[in-house]
Amino acid sequence: MWIKDVRDYIIYEDKEILVCHKPAGIAVQSAGVGNMDLESLLKNYIARKQPGKMPYLGVIHRLDQPVEGVVVFALNPKAAAALNRQMTSGQIRKTYLAVTAGDLPGKEGELEDWLKKDGRTNTSRAVKEGTDGAKKAMLYWKLLETKETVDEMRNLLEIRLETGRHHQIRVQMANAGMPLVGDRKYNPEKTGQEPLCLCSAALEIRHPLTGKKMQFRVRPAGEGFKAFDMEGYVDKK
Repeated sequence: MWIKDVRDYIIYEDKEILVCHKPAGIAVQSAGVGNMDLESLLKNYIARKQPGKMPYLGVIHRLDQPVEGVVVFALNPKAAAALNRQMTSGQIRKTYLAVTAGDLPGKEGELEDWLKKDGRTNTSRAVKEGTDGAKKAMLYWKLLETKETVDEMRNLLEIRLETGRHHQIRVQMANAGMPLVGDRKYNPEKTGQEPLCLCSAALEIRHPLTGKKMQFRVRPAGEGFKAFDMEGYVDKK
């Protein structure tokens, strides 16, 4: 994916932080040779604003390449240190929206698993507790809306992470029998060309300088979300 003008994706900016709505299909960082990533695009943007000065951009957290949503960056080392402290202490809160197909085991629930990452295949899987290298993963999900399509019932879910593991939402939801629409890694049997229906729709932080609580929300742009009523999830700066 190519972003024509990264300014179209910036939803908040001051001297300390920069907040973006990352589109699906572009990596936050290190996309590889020949592929532009969001970090590089933003550094170019900052460099154009401050000619002759080396641009600083602190990557605080990431989203998987096929996932869209809110990402915050630090614009100086002090802000980066403050935001990293918030991240490691669990003060930064992320809320996701996702779409699943088929029946659900209820209207809300909690999932707890032990996940192990396989670096060779860039996947994770649920394993037994005590498995070497496995890490505990927890999330909460809640049904927001159900829509009947031509082929199946689809569900819009709100998901809140209690831990931050590799591909956590995708793995845990698939393991619980609720795989995400468009997930080619963990729901390949029922996935055609539809993009992954997962969006980090809300991010809550404290401003690294003032300590003020700030929340940013975005409306998912993915095709799979368009059937649902997004009222309450409109963009807020």
